[in-house]
Amino acid sequence: MRFVKLHGLGNDYVYVDCLHGRLPREPEELSRRISDRHFGVGADGLILICPSERADVRMRIFNADGSEAEMCGNGIRGLAKYVYDHGLVRKNPLHVETGRGVLVVEMEVGADGKVHRATVNMGPPILRSVDIPTTLPGDPPRDVAWTVAGQTFRVTAVSMGNPHAVIYVDGDFLGTAEGTDRVAEWGPRLERAPEFPRRVNVHFVQVHSPREVTMRTWERGSGLTLACGTGACAVCVAGVLTGRTDRHLQAHLPGGNLELHWSAADNCVYMTGPAVEVFQGEWPD
Repeated sequence: MRFVKLHGLGNDYVYVDCLHGRLPREPEELSRRISDRHFGVGADGLILICPSERADVRMRIFNADGSEAEMCGNGIRGLAKYVYDHGLVRKNPLHVETGRGVLVVEMEVGADGKVHRATVNMGPPILRSVDIPTTLPGDPPRDVAWTVAGQTFRVTAVSMGNPHAVIYVDGDFLGTAEGTDRVAEWGPRLERAPEFPRRVNVHFVQVHSPREVTMRTWERGSGLTLACGTGACAVCVAGVLTGRTDRHLQAHLPGGNLELHWSAADNCVYMTGPAVEVFQGEWPD
């Protein structure tokens, strides 16, 4: 099985072309094995590029633990680069079917004919608690008390097709980029808290100004990651809802920066960031 590894700000995935090849028989198990950073290729998950009756291609994403996710902001930029650079679909913008619906990706192509950055229309945020889903009060919950394992956090919940919990903290909480800090301590506990029946992506955010934040992420199904595109979009939305930040926002993540814009004109969140191919390889069947 041929594959290509790409990353967006260090949030890395193994991509498999299922447009011209067969769909893996057990993608959940394949994702667990191929994502292993000691015995596999090493990645935050597996992305399958499949045919679509509604769009140019369909994206299926499996986390490192084998669970299937609805959407991945960094992953969809990598998918767009893969299909464009390798000539699978030479359309710009590209329409991609996801668990969130059909999303549009506009690519920035360099002088070398390769995609270097992309902007994704991530669609409107989902703000009804029942649709996020969460049992926390409010539509959406804004700075509500969330007590887990004896610790109370103030959380704002948003969905970008997948559930996110945004917690604002000071710089000491974020600690180091290596993950030996409180994010790694609390992330797994919060991910599986009963208030989020489908588990949740957890983001700890420090505000520098109305247009700039630093964030760290514990991703549902993958753990500590260097970046989370849907999470950065949720942070942009949460900042506006709580009056902390503007609709235009730069988010600093351990893997680099993302540019976010929650448009007042169409209610959609736009995310811009890089996409990089790492290497190609062959995985034994």
